[in-house]
Amino acid sequence: MATTKWALDPTHSEIHFKVKHLMITTVTGSFGSFTASAETENDDFTNAAISFSADTASISTGNEQRDGHVKSAEFFDVEKYPTVSFVSPGYQKAGDDYTLTGDLTMHGITKPVSLAVEFGGVAKDPWGNVKAGFTLSGKINRKDFDLSWNAATETGGVLLSEEVKILAEIQLVQQA
Repeated sequence: MATTKWALDPTHSEIHFKVKHLMITTVTGSFGSFTASAETENDDFTNAAISFSADTASISTGNEQRDGHVKSAEFFDVEKYPTVSFVSPGYQKAGDDYTLTGDLTMHGITKPVSLAVEFGGVAKDPWGNVKAGFTLSGKINRKDFDLSWNAATETGGVLLSEEVKILAEIQLVQQA
């Protein structure tokens, strides 16, 4: 069976993360520079080889001071760990649910991660390009990746949650 290769359509894709601040509101960040690819032998992408990489220096939370802190050695340490990567043998379907499981490497640590997948399907754009769309969501514990900086509040709480929500809209374009 022939293998079909797919590359990221960066103008129609986005990666976001969300972290609770003071445990009362959520701060959203994103990666401005990332890549993804897939190789598949079927139309629904189950069991496709999938890879993703993001440039940690491209993190943006909408606040320059906070971005500097997130990029520092207290968090992502972008000088030492310039990328976040994810590699998966594909997603699996169980009933109406899809799960993408793979190895996430962040801050020099690799751990298995599972993400929920909504496969949007495959469509041809007006210029004849074949595209595939996916919505991904999940949660990780940032301490699992040694991103453990925090600060106590005067009420005994903490500044940041350990849980990080991941939300992504990914569009791939079929390669000739």
